[in-house]
Amino acid sequence: MRIVRVVLVAWIVAIFAAGAFGQAKVATQPLRAVRFGKLWDGRGKVWTGAIVMVEGGKIRSVTTNTLDIPAGAEVIDLSKYTGLPGLIDVHTHMTMYTDEKPGEPMWKQITANSPAVEVFLARKGAMRTLEAGVTTVRDLGADQYMDIAMRDLINRGEMIGPRMFVVGYGLYITNTPYKPGLNLPAGGIADGVPEVLRVVRQQIAAGADWIKMYASTGTDDDVTGFETYNYEEIKSAVDAAHQFGKKIAIHSYGPAGARDAVRAGTDSLEHATDMDDATIQEMVKRGTYYVPTIDHNRYYIDNGDKIGYASGYKERLQAFIPRNLETTRRAFKAGVKIAMGSDAIYTMFGENTRELGWFVKAGMTPEQALQTATGNAAALLGKEKELGAVAPGYLGDLVAVEGDPLADINVVINNVKWVMANGEVVVDKTKSAGGR
Repeated sequence: MRIVRVVLVAWIVAIFAAGAFGQAKVATQPLRAVRFGKLWDGRGKVWTGAIVMVEGGKIRSVTTNTLDIPAGAEVIDLSKYTGLPGLIDVHTHMTMYTDEKPGEPMWKQITANSPAVEVFLARKGAMRTLEAGVTTVRDLGADQYMDIAMRDLINRGEMIGPRMFVVGYGLYITNTPYKPGLNLPAGGIADGVPEVLRVVRQQIAAGADWIKMYASTGTDDDVTGFETYNYEEIKSAVDAAHQFGKKIAIHSYGPAGARDAVRAGTDSLEHATDMDDATIQEMVKRGTYYVPTIDHNRYYIDNGDKIGYASGYKERLQAFIPRNLETTRRAFKAGVKIAMGSDAIYTMFGENTRELGWFVKAGMTPEQALQTATGNAAALLGKEKELGAVAPGYLGDLVAVEGDPLADINVVINNVKWVMANGEVVVDKTKSAGGR
């Protein structure tokens, strides 16, 4: 999902929210002992009466012995709830947040805002993402490098939000009609191998964590999947990213772009539908991650009129979802690694984990679905020793839910009651209905 604005401006972001991830906060954190009735640790073990010790933003130990709680530790009693690792959403667009304004299409609201305003408004979506239990996101495309600014504000403690890994501009082919006069180039446009190499290097120089490439049509209410880059162009992007130690995510709605992306060595494949068996088997062989993003199409059906889509979008999306789901079912059955990505945009933040419900429909157990948002997602990010599990040395990201998430995935989707990120409590709905 992307929205392109051909506006090149200098801008300064000023946000006054106290931060969840500020280094000063982490340095001064007391030792906290978080008690859960049960704990799913992300490694296949369920603890009863678990106590998680968190200090300096990291997990120090996990135990069931109350005598292990040191004198003076701050005890957080969540014994009524089940604990989980902080969840990871590997496909978001955090800076594309908007509120609903009756009579004004949401896509127009976003395109009308300046970058500074967009980043400031994005704090609302960031908070809702945390309230869904998502403490880490991979953000796959923003205009004007707003994603880099937002990531850095969160890291500096100037904004509350999930930990972000960002791409800057995604690469895409020329797609705007010719206009006479001065036309400044839009960020991310790359036609041919030399331009692909230049734009990949440009994103890395800007500070991107990942590279993103749009290898097919398809976005919003458009469910076409025509390949837009050829194999040589895709391979050049993959090789350039890997040369600089970066991973790459490639967007393809259709099977042709998916096939070439996998052959070229992409690290993750986004959205792809109708893939043939050979492509799926190649993904298994190469260890390519698949991020299906099924639920965002449901969101578009529910909200298309407010977004401003033309008539006919519901029928297109309703026909696309079963194909997307069936491709996911086939990929999972074949052994493809799957990671949870919501493709959240507009007002979808806070609904990030609804994707897990589709994974259960695709044949996963609730635990297997949870793994897509913990261990699988962490491994995709290259952070499997820091994220996606509750274990000594891992970052202090914890979630408490009401109910048994291994029996019913809806517990994770609907019943998040408390969230800790980097050792700081950022959501607490255990004391009042209104929450934090």
